[in-house]
Amino acid sequence: MYNHILVPIDGSATASHAFDEALKLAHETGAELQPLYVVDTPPPIYDAAGVYYPDIRDTFLQEGAHLSAEAVERMKREDVKGTPRVVEVELTGNDIAHRILQSAVEFNTDLVVMGTHGRRGWRRLVLGSVAEHFMRIANCPVLHVPGRDAEARAAQVGTTVETLKEPS
Repeated sequence: MYNHILVPIDGSATASHAFDEALKLAHETGAELQPLYVVDTPPPIYDAAGVYYPDIRDTFLQEGAHLSAEAVERMKREDVKGTPRVVEVELTGNDIAHRILQSAVEFNTDLVVMGTHGRRGWRRLVLGSVAEHFMRIANCPVLHVPGRDAEARAAQVGTTVETLKEPS
């Protein structure tokens, strides 16, 4: 059914839940899983704060390495093959959604599993939801996974998760 599943990870609870679902799918189908962390460094502003720009990028890279290491451990426990990847958004070329798309093409992705809401900093404030944007440009199937709190609300009212929209 699936050979290559890509799942963006960003440290948010919703992305972690999406990773859980991607892990299950990869385990059940024998697919290779690629957890993807996208570094989205804000453009430098040339004033006193600009001095810290390299530190911000390094912090994001460290977070990506940490999340990738966690993903590897979880994949080993579930006997799922694959390798996490950390990529960066080009300041003058693309945004997070386009960088995920580029990575999906490079990985020959059959399915992208992503959380409905993550945490993506300054660009999310300007451009809106990465998940929504990615859905519009995707060239492969996309499974949007709501956070666990949305599932809990659905269980309380006796509906399915698919009928709920998570608050912004």
